[in-house]
Amino acid sequence: MNKISFDVMNARVTFKNIPLYTLSKFTFKDVIKACEEFKKIPGVDECVIVQTASRVEIFTVSNVEADDSPDARRAEGKTLVLNQIKDTWISLSSLEQIDIDHFDQTLEVYKGDDVYLHLLRLASGLDSLVVGKQEVYDEIVQSLANAKTADVSGKILNKLFESVIRLSTRMRDTTEISKDVLSLGDVAVKLVDEKAGLDVKKKVLLVGTGEPAAMVAKTLNKKNINFDVTSRTIDRATGFTALLGGNPVDFDAVLSGFDKFDIIFVATTSDYFLITYDRIRLVMEEKKKGTLILDLSDPRTVDEGITALPGIKLLFRDQIAEIYEESVKARAGIVPAVEKIIAKEIPILSATMKRLDA
Repeated sequence: MNKISFDVMNARVTFKNIPLYTLSKFTFKDVIKACEEFKKIPGVDECVIVQTASRVEIFTVSNVEADDSPDARRAEGKTLVLNQIKDTWISLSSLEQIDIDHFDQTLEVYKGDDVYLHLLRLASGLDSLVVGKQEVYDEIVQSLANAKTADVSGKILNKLFESVIRLSTRMRDTTEISKDVLSLGDVAVKLVDEKAGLDVKKKVLLVGTGEPAAMVAKTLNKKNINFDVTSRTIDRATGFTALLGGNPVDFDAVLSGFDKFDIIFVATTSDYFLITYDRIRLVMEEKKKGTLILDLSDPRTVDEGITALPGIKLLFRDQIAEIYEESVKARAGIVPAVEKIIAKEIPILSATMKRLDA
C-alpha cells in the first residue's frame, strides 16, 4: 500500500500586488461554491478561501500517493495542480483578458512552511492593510467556520487554521498589537464628525480608490454612513465600491454636482490639483449650506484657493497626522516582538503538521 502524504498550497492576490479597484475582479461571488470547484481538481481534497476587501487567498491540500506519478510534490505535479487552480480561478471570477495575460505576475504562490509563516503573520496583524487591526483575524476565524460548516475543509487545514488562530490570539494578547489601533480612516472620520457632524442625513463623497480611501470607506461602513465614490475613471470607482461599498459616480458628474455634497474626503495619489477654484466656482457660488472638505492626499490635491468660495471649510492631512502617526509608531514598536514569537512558533507548527503528514 502506497504512503499518503499531503501538499499545502496558498495562492493569493492582495493589495500588495495590485490596486484595490482591480482586486474586485479576482473575487468570488460565492466563496463556498468556489471551494467546491477547487476541490474538483484531481488530488485537491481540502480548500479554505479567505476573501476580504484587501485580499483573495486560496488554501488547498493535495493528498497524494508517494509512488504515483506525477506526484504533487514533484515539480511537474505541483505545476499541474497550480495550473488547474489558475484555470478554475479564471472561470469563477470576472477577470479580463489583460488580467489573465498577467496572472502569473500577479499571483503569489507558497507551499509548506512558507504557508504557515504567512498565515501566522496575517492572523497576528502584521500583513494586514492596517497593522494590528482585528478585522483580518476575525475574517480568518469566520472563513474557517464557514469552510467547516460546508465541509470543504478537512483534517489538515482545520488543524492548521485552528493552530494559527490559537497562536495569534496569544500573540495579540501578550504583545497588545491590537490595542487602540487607529487607521487613517478612523482618525479622519472622527475629525470630520467633530467639525461638522457626520450622520445618515449628510451627503458624503469619497474621492480616491487607493489604500487611504479604503481606510475611510471601511470606517464609514462601520458607522453605517452612505457615501459616493469617484475616481479619475468610473471603472476604478466601480471596482473599488464592489469591495468596499459606496456608490460609484463619474468624476465629471461630481464636479458639476459639487454643491450636493455636505462632506467630501479626498484621498488620492494624484500629482496635481483635482479640485480647484475654477472647476467648482460656478456650481458653488449659489450654495447656501456649508461644505466640509478633508484632503488626506499627500501631496495635496485640493487647491486652497477654493476657500474663497462661500461656505467651504477645508481641512488637510496635517491636522490628523500627529494622532495617526502616533498610532502607526506604536504598532511599529510592537512588530519586532510579534516577529520574534512567530520565529519561535514556526518550527513547532511545522513539526505539528509533519506529524499529520506521517
